[in-house]
Amino acid sequence: MPIIQMNLLEGRTVEQKRNVVAAITEAVVRTLDVRPDQVRILINELGVEHFSVAGQTAAMRQAAAANAKDL
Repeated sequence: MPIIQMNLLEGRTVEQKRNVVAAITEAVVRTLDVRPDQVRILINELGVEHFSVAGQTAAMRQAAAANAKDL
């Protein structure tokens, strides 16, 4: 039974999450030759203050990107 774990920043819509789990399930069924009911997918939503790259939280990076667009 495949178990897929996905980490996403918060903010995706329910529809987006439903679409991604459907697409991942289809890919796993096709490539691993398992039934859809055997596929498990865990979505972990991370707050923008709980994920960082190069010493900056996602919130800081998003704010910097928004400021750059305003220039």
